[in-house]
Amino acid sequence: MAMEFPVIAKLLEGRFPEAVKGAVTDKGDPWIEAAADSVPEVLEFLKEEEGLKFDLLLMVTGVDRPDAEGGGSIEVVYHLLSTTEGHELVLKAVLPRENPVCPSAVPIYPAALWHERETFDLLGVEFTGHPDLRRILCPEDWVGHPLRKDYEYPEEYGGISAK
Repeated sequence: MAMEFPVIAKLLEGRFPEAVKGAVTDKGDPWIEAAADSVPEVLEFLKEEEGLKFDLLLMVTGVDRPDAEGGGSIEVVYHLLSTTEGHELVLKAVLPRENPVCPSAVPIYPAALWHERETFDLLGVEFTGHPDLRRILCPEDWVGHPLRKDYEYPEEYGGISAK
């Protein structure tokens, strides 16, 4: 039986009072914010806890929010599904735009391997503990991270003009 979002949020807030920074329900899909350094512990709990059993990581992605408070932020967004219980959850870790670092989810969800590489490549998030963190879409010698809002595309690359 699918658990309602407020019940999941309350359960997480009770289990991780220092790490869970709150639940947001008034901006599209509801989501829960967790401190970046607690992401592996929270994900492990969500995956293993009876009644939750978020056994499928659908996606890890990132969002650049340069106008957010404190000089902007990069959000790492985890979309989870319980195939046995029938509920979904969005978990976010909000990182500073300068030097965004978050522990890797690969040890808990191996599918995060490619998703984290893409988020690293396109937004510059450093996933500590990732077993193979390198570019996945851009060439290794590419400068910058193309999905950042302040990214400026190069005039040319490898002798090929962008015009």
